[in-house]
Amino acid sequence: MQNPPMAIEEMHVAPVTLEGRYVRLEPLAQGHVEALAAVGLDADLWRWIPVPVRTPEEMAAYVETALREQASGMALPFVQVDKTTGRAIGSTRYGNIERAHHRLEIGWTWVARDWQRTAVNTEAKYLLLRHAFETLGCMRVELKTDSLNERSRAAIERIGAREEGIFRNHMITESGRIRHSVYFSIVDAEWPRVKSRLEARLGF
Repeated sequence: MQNPPMAIEEMHVAPVTLEGRYVRLEPLAQGHVEALAAVGLDADLWRWIPVPVRTPEEMAAYVETALREQASGMALPFVQVDKTTGRAIGSTRYGNIERAHHRLEIGWTWVARDWQRTAVNTEAKYLLLRHAFETLGCMRVELKTDSLNERSRAAIERIGAREEGIFRNHMITESGRIRHSVYFSIVDAEWPRVKSRLEARLGF
């Protein structure tokens, strides 16, 4: 008689602060709205986001939506804090969390213009991936972007994620354009290689 299959525990995903050299990822809260609006009402930041944020009221709604998805168990949003200045400079999150299947997505990421092309975004991804694989026990982490966003696609590939394909007619943007989304992933067996690559880029 065969033994019954072992039960796999669900991932336990809870608010946490992730600390790096350059950036600190703190749990997003309503109290961050004003600081995020001070750096985030830049049309270029939201060019590839289906629902842009252009006013303080829209930033408040953006944060409220993220927190509502956190309350439902779908997401875990963070604010990105520059460690040199202590300023909130952007946001990112775990989304589409599948606890039973040990899978989640990293995305909904934006960083204020003055901190783009710095180590902040690379280190934020490193912290999120390390926590996902080494603490949460993820088997798979997904990332996606607009198929037309060549800069984002190249950045995800530089991390070491593997492109899996294009979800055609995936979203309707505010302008009415139908967006195709490119999906990437990193699986647990690939994490040591990706980790080494990221640590080399960050000079660890």
